[in-house]
Order: sequence, then C-alpha cells, then structure tokens
Amino acid sequence: MAKKKVQKGKKKFFWNDDAIKLMIGLFFLFFSVCLIIAFVSNFFTWKTDQSFEFQRVISSASIRVENWAGKFGAYFSNLFITNGVGIAAFSIPFLTILLGFRFLNIRLLPFGKTLKLTLISTFLLSVLLGYISGEETTYLGNGLGGKHGFLISEWLNALIGKVGTAIFLVIIILTFLFLNFKFIEDQIRKVFSIPAKKDDKPEEKQTNISSKEKEESVTVTNNITNQDMVFETEFAEDTKESYGGMEVETPEEEDIYNPPTANNEPTNEPGDEELNFTVSNKDFEEASGDVNNFQNQLEDYDPTLDLEHYKLPPLDILEDHSLNASKVSDEELISNKNKIVETLSHYKIQIDKIKATIGPTITLYEIVPAPGIRISKIKNLEDDIALSLAALGIRIIAPMPGKGTIGIEVPNQNPDIVSMLSILSSRKFQESKYDLPVALGKTISNETYIFDLTKMPHLLVAGATGQGKSVGLNAIIASLLYKKHPAQLKIVMIDPKKVELTLYSRIEKHFLAKLPDEEEAIVTDTQKVIYTLNSLTIEMDDRYDLLKKAHVRNIKEYNAKFIKRKLNPNNGHRYMPYIVVFIDEFADLIMTAGREIENPLARLAQLARAVGIHLVIATQRPTTNIITGVIKANFPARIAFRVTSGVDSKTILDSTGANQLIGRGDMLISNGSDLVRVQCAFIDIPELEKLTSYIGEQQSYPTAFMLPEFEGEGASGLPEVDLDKRDELFDDAARLLVQNQQGSTSLIQRKFSIGYNRAGRIMDQLEAAGIVGPNEGSKARSVLFPDEFSLEQYLNDLN
Repeated sequence: MAKKKVQKGKKKFFWNDDAIKLMIGLFFLFFSVCLIIAFVSNFFTWKTDQSFEFQRVISSASIRVENWAGKFGAYFSNLFITNGVGIAAFSIPFLTILLGFRFLNIRLLPFGKTLKLTLISTFLLSVLLGYISGEETTYLGNGLGGKHGFLISEWLNALIGKVGTAIFLVIIILTFLFLNFKFIEDQIRKVFSIPAKKDDKPEEKQTNISSKEKEESVTVTNNITNQDMVFETEFAEDTKESYGGMEVETPEEEDIYNPPTANNEPTNEPGDEELNFTVSNKDFEEASGDVNNFQNQLEDYDPTLDLEHYKLPPLDILEDHSLNASKVSDEELISNKNKIVETLSHYKIQIDKIKATIGPTITLYEIVPAPGIRISKIKNLEDDIALSLAALGIRIIAPMPGKGTIGIEVPNQNPDIVSMLSILSSRKFQESKYDLPVALGKTISNETYIFDLTKMPHLLVAGATGQGKSVGLNAIIASLLYKKHPAQLKIVMIDPKKVELTLYSRIEKHFLAKLPDEEEAIVTDTQKVIYTLNSLTIEMDDRYDLLKKAHVRNIKEYNAKFIKRKLNPNNGHRYMPYIVVFIDEFADLIMTAGREIENPLARLAQLARAVGIHLVIATQRPTTNIITGVIKANFPARIAFRVTSGVDSKTILDSTGANQLIGRGDMLISNGSDLVRVQCAFIDIPELEKLTSYIGEQQSYPTAFMLPEFEGEGASGLPEVDLDKRDELFDDAARLLVQNQQGSTSLIQRKFSIGYNRAGRIMDQLEAAGIVGPNEGSKARSVLFPDEFSLEQYLNDLN
C-alpha cells in the first residue's frame, strides 16, 4: 500500500523523468558557462555596454554591444555586477553549476549547506569590497562591490563611521568563518586562547570510551572480499642476460605509484559532513512502521568526519636512502658462479644449468643438478660453498618450492639499502585493499612484500640485538599510519625499555589507546602492562557481546552492518576501530611478571582476531621459556632476524636458516609452511620525527582512545570515601546521571568540563552514596534512582 503511494508521488513531478532531468541539467551548465564568459568580459567592456539603455538594447536589433556573450551577457552583467553585488556575483554561476550537476545525478557538494554559505559569503564580500572601493565608483560602474555593496557600506559609514564599519565587518566575517569552518575555528581558538566549547557533540569531540557513554560515529570501510592472505606476484617483465653460460635475472623496479594529491587526501565524499548524526529509538518508532524503508533513506555514515580535516601523511617527508646504492657487478656474478660450480665438481656433482636472480642484499643462484644427484649431498655442502665464496653466510634451499631447482642464497658484496619511501610509494602498496596493510621490504626478486595483518592474525618478531628488530617494528607502524585514519585504527604501545617507542607519544590523541587513569599512553611499567592486557580482554569480551547481539561473526561484518545503519547506537552498538598491540621487549615482561602477562596475552591471541584486536610482540631472546608452546601455537606468523644459533632459529621458525642471515634488516618471514626471505625497509629516526610531527600537528581527538577500566586483584572494591567531604558538583552530577539514566564518568567530565580524575572521584562518591551501582568494566554504571523526585528527597536527607 505504502509503496503504491510512493510510486504515484513520483509520477506527479515531471522532472523525475531521466530525459527531462538531463535536459534541465545541461541547460543549467550551459547557462553557467555563458554567465562566466559574460562576467569575465564585463571587466573589459563595461564602459561601452553601460552607455546604452538596456530596455532599448534588448528590444532593438540595431544596437550592438561589446560583451563576448552578446546582449545576454551585457544584460546579466549589468544586473548582477554593476547594479548587484559586484565581482561577488561569480557565486551565481558556481551555484548553477552545482544545480546542473545535481540534475545529472552528480553530487559535487551538499547543495543546501553550500547555498546558505555561498549567499552569506556573497553578501559579506560585496559589502567588504564596497567599503574598500569607497567613493571611487569609476571601476565597474559602482565599484568592486556593485551597487549593493556601495550603498550598504555608505550607510554603515554614515551610521558608525569608517573605523567603526571596518571593525564591524572584521567581527562579522570572523564570526561567520568561526561558525561554519572547523579548521578556521581551531586556528582562531589557538591564536586567542579560547577554550573548547563545553557542549560539543560526542561524535565531534569525544573519543570512543564505551558503548553507553555516547552515541558513537561509524566509518565506511573498504569493500574487501574475504580473501585469504595472498602475496601479489605481478611484477615487471624480467630482463635476462647471460654471463659465462649463466642466465641472470635482474628484475626491474616496480612502478612507482603517484598519489592523486601531494597530501594523500582521505577519500571522504564532499557532502558527507551533512550526515553527522545517529539514529535514535524515537527515529525508528516514527518511521511509518517500515524500519527497513526508513534505513534505506539514510546514507552510509563515515566516522572519519569526526576529524574531517585530517590528512594522511605525504610521501615527501620520507628520504630515499638507496639513491647511491651499489649494484652487483658482472665480475661478482661470474666469480660466484664459477666458485659454486668448482666446489660442487670437487664432490663429483655436475650442474646442468645455473641461473642468478639479483636482489637488494642477496643474489639467488638456482642450479639444476645432473640426473641421479642426491639433494641431501648438496645440502651438506653448505659450509664448503660458504668457505669457497668467502661469504658472510649462505643458505641452501633444497628444493626450491614449486620450481624443481636448488637455491643457493649468497650475500652481495655491496648490499643495497631498501628505503621505506620506495616501499610505500610502490603501486602495490598504494593500491592495496587490505584492512591493515603492512609493507615490510623487498624479496630476493625485488618484489615489494606486503601482507594483511588481519589475516596473520598476530605477529611474533624475534632476533638478536642490533639486527633490525626495532626498524622492523617502525616499518610496520609507519605502514599503518600511512594507510589508516585515526577513526579506523587505535594502537596500544608497550615498551618496557622505555626508549624505543617514545617518538609515538606525539600521536597520542590521534592513534594511541590507554587506560582511563593513565597520564602516559605508552606503557612502560610492568604492573600497568598487566592492567592494560586485562583491559584489552574486557574490551574483547564486550566486542563479542556486541557481535552476538548483531548476529554477525567478525568485526568486518559488524562494522559493515553498522555503517548501513542496521544497528542502533542507543542499544549499545558502536563502531569498532581495529586495535593493534605492540610489545617491544616481551622477554623482559615474562621474566618479571610471568603468568600474569602470559594468561591475558594467550586469551587475546586465541580469541581477539575476530573482534579486530591484533598483537605484534618482539623479543631479542628467542628461548623456549620466553616463546612458549602457547605463544607459538597462537602466532603462526613469525619474523626472524639474524640469531646466533640454529637452536634459536628453530625456536622461532621451527627450522634453521635465521642463523645464516647477514643482519642489517635481513629477515625470514614464516606464515604456516611458507618461508620468505625479505630485506626490511629502512626508516630512520628523523623520518619518524617528521611523520609523527605531521600527524601530531593536525586536528585530533581531545584525549587518547580510552580502554575499559580494570581493577587488579589487589583492589578490594570501592576505596574509602568520606561523604562529609563531597565534591561541590556532587548534587549536580547526581541529577545529571538520574536525568540521563546513565552512570558514565565521561558524561560528568564532558558536561562540567572537568578532568577525568575529578570526575572519577565524584563517581566514587556517588557509588558510596548509593546513587549509582558498581563499576562493570566498559559498561556504564547502573543508576539506582528512577526519577529526580526520589533523588531530591534523598539529597535533602543526605545534606
């Protein structure tokens, strides 16, 4: 019944016809072009054209005008510029262009909001230009501001004087900019030290603290298929040359992707800022009985509008460390080939074919032995070949997976440096559609190595001191910062050494997550690490509860459903950003805390992947008491930098090989049965400083992302509270919580503009007074008074 009414309503308007809409849209675009030509021409022809009476100009065919758009141009130029708003009249073709494209179903900007801002801007600009022109009206007839601007400015001059008019115009223009443009508001607040507004909406100012503490924003995620983690193998055609009977592959460098803009603008639709609202229960009830139809009328929501002016870091802040890199010479290739063949011939092993593939730090020699040669015989000659080549360490892969050859990896005499710039600027990374893309470096065949952290789902990084472990962690973090918006990703940083991750404190309000009562976002104290990991398990359990309510299996399905407005924020639903936990020195935590660390970490490793929480832990002591069976079972993806012994290599990778790496970022990556050798990309400290400074100077959230509160076993519940020394805001806070029926610390903090610690003390007093219930993790506390009348009676008795 309802659908029939809608269909009849559509037939009622003639412009619903696609052909009519096309004609109207093209007409507006044609009219806009003519106006622009006419207005530009008016700068040169206005003296001649305005000497005519325009009634005669239109009616008489004998009168000729000089405007490039003919009489049409002369008439509208006189109407809008000379007798109108001056050069501010260029706003008219701007609006007609938007209207024309709207009829063509192309939405460049939100028309309603743009119309309002443009009309106000036109009026102000006309008056400002009229004031500047003053009594000089010989240009464009009535000055730059047109007749409108001239008359208004003259009236203001007579009313409040020229100085008063100037001050008045400055105040009006700044107020207009302040109210309508967020980035200008931020600058004005910074210059004049104006505090932030007290009643900012949660979706604009508040971080995601809990599901009931605010109506949260949602984000538009990439439409990514549920593909397994696959490494792309499309690369440039190899150039093959021959040296002394050996086929040599020199893979060409990958195409460099040129981003569309220098600052890598986030892909927000221009008009999405109009949709910065959430759907309440009342909205659903009033939706004419058809909830699905009501939801279909709403557009997808984008949480990046919380920080709509945030820009992804540009590539030009990174340096190219490989500009003067040395290449492998022909003499080195031929010499190594001859020594390999000669060493094998000493043991009566004949070679039918040998081929070399040159990488940044390693050259892979693939040999095809003569029929009847046992592979194990060649495998056992690893040390002999290394001796003959005088190499730092070689690695034999027998056989090469899927190739039918035996690989011998030989370090180059002059290894190349793989810069982070070359990796992040590659087309493979720029066009990747992974949820959490990580670019680590280049393989032996010069391919950019990229993987999706969500498919790993956790990562164990190990290696001896000074072999590139910290640089590898920085490369992972930089990859995520270059691809994700702060609304889509939160990072927990645990640094027992206290010096490795301090640079990232600059991006605390953008990307970092912490406990509510902590001052520093980077966790260094062992006891606080225990609290943080247990807090993450609470967050994980809360997220699973939300998945259960939404009838979905993982975070990707949940967020997609939330974006389509199929989940109501008032029922506790919220958009879930990915959370990546970095632990820089895991061994130190295990040695000092042991099972208190391992238990929550094991829970996270086993369960957290489905709700978007991923772990990256690093250690320089890959021993069995550190990397236990529980850890290894839940970390199938592992990265091994150079270690000192084959036992350590087996502990990390379940195979040898890491002890034969050459250091300086040379690593092996294991993901199940695959083992790939990669040269880690190098990113220096000055580059990280530029990266974090660029992010830190941009628009941010008021605080870091708050994890759920966690009380350790040593806490015996509520601390002692003296109700005779209640906070002066105690009564007002009690009324606020009863009115909203929501026991939220952040609500008190936001409404009264006080710090978190004071709001927490007030909440403790409210709990001790029996007004709110006990803490329930990330959930809001229950309010024990049903209405304000009963509360007022209680407060009177208490006072």
